[in-house]
Amino acid sequence: MRNDVILVGVLLLLCAVGILYLFVLRESGNVVKVTVDGELYGVYSLAEDITEEIRSGENGSAMNRLIIRDGRAYMETASCPDGICVSHRPIFRNGESIVCLPNRVVVTVFTDDAADAPDIVA
Repeated sequence: MRNDVILVGVLLLLCAVGILYLFVLRESGNVVKVTVDGELYGVYSLAEDITEEIRSGENGSAMNRLIIRDGRAYMETASCPDGICVSHRPIFRNGESIVCLPNRVVVTVFTDDAADAPDIVA
Protein backbone atom coordinates (compact mmCIF):
# COMPACT_ATOMS: atom_id res chain seq x y z
CA MET A 1 0.00 0.00 0.00
CA ARG A 2 2.77 2.43 0.94
CA ASN A 3 4.69 1.67 -2.28
CA ASP A 4 1.54 2.33 -4.32
CA VAL A 5 1.20 5.78 -2.75
CA ILE A 6 4.85 6.55 -3.50
CA LEU A 7 4.44 5.37 -7.12
CA VAL A 8 1.34 7.51 -7.64
CA GLY A 9 3.11 10.50 -6.08
CA VAL A 10 6.14 10.13 -8.35
CA LEU A 11 3.91 9.78 -11.44
CA LEU A 12 1.94 12.90 -10.48
CA LEU A 13 5.18 14.82 -9.97
CA LEU A 14 6.45 13.74 -13.41
CA CYS A 15 3.17 14.82 -14.99
CA ALA A 16 3.37 18.21 -13.27
CA VAL A 17 6.94 18.75 -14.50
CA GLY A 18 5.90 17.79 -18.04
CA ILE A 19 2.97 20.19 -18.03
CA LEU A 20 5.16 22.95 -16.60
CA TYR A 21 7.63 22.44 -19.43
CA LEU A 22 4.98 22.37 -22.16
CA PHE A 23 3.06 25.45 -21.05
CA VAL A 24 5.46 27.64 -19.10
CA LEU A 25 9.14 26.94 -19.67
CA ARG A 26 9.21 26.31 -23.42
CA GLU A 27 10.50 29.40 -25.15
CA SER A 28 8.73 31.30 -27.88
CA GLY A 29 9.90 30.94 -31.44
CA ASN A 30 10.51 33.84 -33.78
CA VAL A 31 9.62 32.38 -37.20
CA VAL A 32 7.12 29.99 -38.77
CA LYS A 33 8.02 27.57 -41.53
CA VAL A 34 5.25 26.64 -43.96
CA THR A 35 5.47 23.46 -46.01
CA VAL A 36 3.03 22.28 -48.66
CA ASP A 37 3.13 18.63 -49.64
CA GLY A 38 6.50 18.31 -47.88
CA GLU A 39 8.10 21.15 -49.86
CA LEU A 40 9.12 24.46 -48.30
CA TYR A 41 6.54 27.13 -49.14
CA GLY A 42 7.92 29.98 -47.05
CA VAL A 43 9.43 31.18 -43.77
CA TYR A 44 7.77 34.13 -42.04
CA SER A 45 8.75 36.20 -39.02
CA LEU A 46 6.42 36.23 -36.03
CA ALA A 47 7.50 39.83 -35.40
CA GLU A 48 5.62 41.09 -38.48
CA ASP A 49 1.84 41.05 -38.88
CA ILE A 50 0.98 39.41 -42.22
CA THR A 51 -1.78 37.59 -44.04
CA GLU A 52 -0.60 34.87 -46.42
CA GLU A 53 -2.83 32.84 -48.74
CA ILE A 54 -1.27 29.42 -49.15
CA ARG A 55 -2.33 27.70 -52.38
CA SER A 56 -1.92 23.96 -52.79
CA GLY A 57 -3.38 21.05 -54.73
CA GLU A 58 -3.90 20.80 -58.46
CA ASN A 59 -3.87 24.26 -60.06
CA GLY A 60 -3.88 25.88 -56.61
CA SER A 61 -7.44 24.74 -55.94
CA ALA A 62 -6.89 24.32 -52.18
CA MET A 63 -6.40 27.42 -50.04
CA ASN A 64 -5.41 28.17 -46.45
CA ARG A 65 -5.18 31.71 -45.08
CA LEU A 66 -2.38 32.05 -42.49
CA ILE A 67 -2.52 35.06 -40.18
CA ILE A 68 0.46 36.22 -38.14
CA ARG A 69 -0.52 38.85 -35.60
CA ASP A 70 0.95 39.90 -32.25
CA GLY A 71 3.66 37.22 -32.41
CA ARG A 72 1.20 34.35 -32.95
CA ALA A 73 0.21 32.40 -36.05
CA TYR A 74 -3.16 30.86 -36.84
CA MET A 75 -5.28 29.68 -39.77
CA GLU A 76 -8.15 32.05 -40.46
CA THR A 77 -9.80 30.04 -43.24
CA ALA A 78 -9.23 26.82 -45.14
CA SER A 79 -10.91 25.16 -48.10
CA CYS A 80 -10.71 21.72 -46.48
CA PRO A 81 -14.00 20.05 -45.49
CA ASP A 82 -13.24 19.49 -41.79
CA GLY A 83 -11.68 22.85 -40.78
CA ILE A 84 -9.69 21.41 -37.89
CA CYS A 85 -6.74 23.68 -38.68
CA VAL A 86 -9.00 26.73 -38.42
CA SER A 87 -10.19 25.76 -34.94
CA HIS A 88 -6.60 25.21 -33.70
CA ARG A 89 -5.43 27.78 -31.17
CA PRO A 90 -2.74 30.28 -32.24
CA ILE A 91 0.82 28.96 -32.04
CA PHE A 92 3.99 30.76 -30.90
CA ARG A 93 6.19 28.32 -28.95
CA ASN A 94 9.06 26.29 -30.44
CA GLY A 95 7.85 23.06 -31.96
CA GLU A 96 4.16 23.91 -32.08
CA SER A 97 2.41 23.11 -35.37
CA ILE A 98 -0.83 23.57 -37.21
CA VAL A 99 -1.53 20.82 -39.74
CA CYS A 100 -4.14 20.80 -42.50
CA LEU A 101 -4.06 17.21 -43.74
CA PRO A 102 -6.54 17.53 -46.63
CA ASN A 103 -4.57 20.47 -48.11
CA ARG A 104 -1.18 19.03 -47.02
CA VAL A 105 -0.15 22.26 -45.29
CA VAL A 106 2.03 22.29 -42.16
CA VAL A 107 2.92 25.45 -40.21
CA THR A 108 5.64 25.00 -37.57
CA VAL A 109 7.14 27.51 -35.12
CA PHE A 110 10.87 27.49 -34.46
CA THR A 111 13.69 29.79 -33.45
CA ASP A 112 15.86 31.00 -36.29
CA ASP A 113 19.16 31.80 -34.60
CA ALA A 114 20.37 33.64 -37.70
CA ALA A 115 17.48 36.09 -37.31
CA ASP A 116 18.59 36.90 -33.76
CA ALA A 117 22.28 37.27 -34.60
CA PRO A 118 23.57 40.80 -34.95
CA ASP A 119 24.74 41.97 -38.36
CA ILE A 120 28.53 42.11 -38.61
CA VAL A 121 30.08 44.55 -40.99
CA ALA A 122 33.76 43.95 -41.78
